[in-house]
Formats: sequence, structure tokens, C-alpha cells
Amino acid sequence: MFNVLSLVFRYLFILLIYLFMFGIIRLIYMDIKNINGPYMENNTYLKLINRKDTLPFKVKEVYNLQDSITVGRGNDNDIVIKDPYISNKHIKIALDESEYFLEDLDSANGTYLNSDRVLDVVKLKNGDRIKLGQLEFLYVSND
Repeated sequence: MFNVLSLVFRYLFILLIYLFMFGIIRLIYMDIKNINGPYMENNTYLKLINRKDTLPFKVKEVYNLQDSITVGRGNDNDIVIKDPYISNKHIKIALDESEYFLEDLDSANGTYLNSDRVLDVVKLKNGDRIKLGQLEFLYVSND
């Protein structure tokens, strides 16, 4: 009786080890598969630099850029972020002759590009940091 019980537990333990290893391999595969997944819809996107869990509001990790988008707290924006330090219409990012340009829409707390306050329309370059409210985004262009 003891031998049969020992044999059952041995095989059960081996099965649990294999299931655990399968789960780890599956998580690694899904992580590798999604490295370029959401970003490849468009070659140009904004990537959140902040840690999401420290923010008291919801924000996505990546925002793909189209021809022209507005960012703000108001529901009529293309990207709506409920940060209390962001204006209803805070910034506009527009595509012109295959180049993206950033414009502050007279926001109360301002917009910063690489630690400099944006006062006029500014051309974006790959790796630029855009700070608005409590958020900081990295502008990524794979073109």
C-alpha cells in the first residue's frame, strides 16, 4: 500500500514540475511575442516612462500616433488622460510632410520637451521626452 501511494505522489510531483515549467515557458514566449506587438501598428508612438502603478488615474503604456492627435483631460480629445494637472485640451501632435510637430494648446501647467518649456510649435525627434502634468512620454519614431 505504501509503495503504491509513494509511486502516485512521485508521478504527481513530476507532473506538477512539468506544468510549472510549461507555465514559465509560456509566459516567456508571450512576453517575447509582445515586445514589438503593440508598437508595430504604427512606426511612431508615445511610450509612457512613468510607472503606471504610482499614478492615481488610468493611462495606457503606448499611444500610437496618427496624422493629428490632441491630448487632454476633456472627452473630445484623441487621447484622454484624467490627470488633474493636464488641461482640457493640453497638446496637439500633428504630422506635416512626414514629420511630427508638438504644440502646446495654452495649457495652464505647460508642456515640457526634454526639460524645456514648449512655447511654440516644435519638431519632434526620436527619443524626445514630453512631460505634461504628472506624465512623461518618450517619443519613438522608427522611420
